[in-house]
Amino acid sequence: MEKDNINKLFEELRSEFDIENPNLGHQDRFLSKLKNQELVAKKNTSGASNFWKPFLSIAASLAICISLITLLKPAEETNDLASVSPEMSKTENFFTTAISEELLKLNDARTPDTEALINDAMKQMKILEKDYESLKIDLTESGDDKRVIYAMISNFQTRIDILKNVMETIENIKLLKKNNHENSITI
Repeated sequence: MEKDNINKLFEELRSEFDIENPNLGHQDRFLSKLKNQELVAKKNTSGASNFWKPFLSIAASLAICISLITLLKPAEETNDLASVSPEMSKTENFFTTAISEELLKLNDARTPDTEALINDAMKQMKILEKDYESLKIDLTESGDDKRVIYAMISNFQTRIDILKNVMETIENIKLLKKNNHENSITI
């Protein structure tokens, strides 16, 4: 039905369509007019662009200099226990290894019953890790202050204690479930 209406419209307007071929050389005349307009536009903007060129080049140079300065500026190093002495490096390696092992055990013990307990422990671990990062900054600023070193070691010990306590709690939960299960079978 719509096709019929469209076809009728085109039939009625057929006499109004321009179906004549353009005169010979029409395309060449059109292209030459287009080129003339481009030349006029270039002439109008060339004076303005010459005025701004020096300022733009200075701005670009400044931007490059600023970016190079920020990229090449040495990053502030934060010291950790390993930077204090070889013994502290061994201590840090010991703690990080122990924490990694406890985290693996914790992830292996993950069940629906222990999920909330493990998630809570992981939140506490993140807080302690943030504290450790601020202690590293304090160590850098204080120049190897013994109090900061002790606080860093204490932070590691607290992390390990949290992980061990959670593992003990998980073991207790398993024992309780096992005992409850045995009691329910014998009744």
